[in-house]
Amino acid sequence: MTEIFRDRIEAGKLLAGMLMHFANQPDVIVLGLPRGGVPVAFEVAVALKAPLDVFVVRKLGTPGQPELAMGAIASGGVRVLNEEVIQSLDIPTEVIEEVTAEQELELKRGELAYRGSHTEPEVLGKTVILIDDGVATGSTMRAAIRALKAQYPARLVVGGPTAAASTYYELRSEVDEFVVLMTPEPFYGGGQWDLDFSQTTDEEVTELLQRARQRSRTLRSARAHDLSAKDSDGMSRQ
Repeated sequence: MTEIFRDRIEAGKLLAGMLMHFANQPDVIVLGLPRGGVPVAFEVAVALKAPLDVFVVRKLGTPGQPELAMGAIASGGVRVLNEEVIQSLDIPTEVIEEVTAEQELELKRGELAYRGSHTEPEVLGKTVILIDDGVATGSTMRAAIRALKAQYPARLVVGGPTAAASTYYELRSEVDEFVVLMTPEPFYGGGQWDLDFSQTTDEEVTELLQRARQRSRTLRSARAHDLSAKDSDGMSRQ
């Protein structure tokens, strides 16, 4: 696949097409990494008829280059450091700890903003599909993978429209499946293959999660109604 995606919505729909073997399974949950991963994950969840939630991870940006990750933190107290970046830039330990403390506050703020009073999703024994809108160095995704593995899902699947080829091969062995639409080299970021890669806002993430929760309630109600109807039909035939 070489065409450019129009936006995250189209990318999500195309990605969902590669994940349809997980459709209509009651033990599947889709998790999006905020912010940009959530619009992609929303389309995947809709196609698979699976619940959607957010899994908050914060990148640890290097001093003066916040987009260059020297690591990442995730829910559950997980921190992953990119030793290659830290050593090449000679970043002192006190700076790493300072940035970590700042991002821990942002992580807590994000969890409250996105989830509100809703509890964290239960992933024990489930098939978790973890989605981002692009996987570059892998620091953020690696932190999320480690945090989720600590909660013992039955299967952990990672997906995204694009990923750096080197990162794809590094992370593929850490999960059950790693599904991407393309692994271009050189990799300059997800926006390289997306006509509209504008920043996703907190408000957009919150709205998508609210819509997803409403969809899940509707689906659960419909499934319960179908089961009730089948039970009633079975009893009437006895």
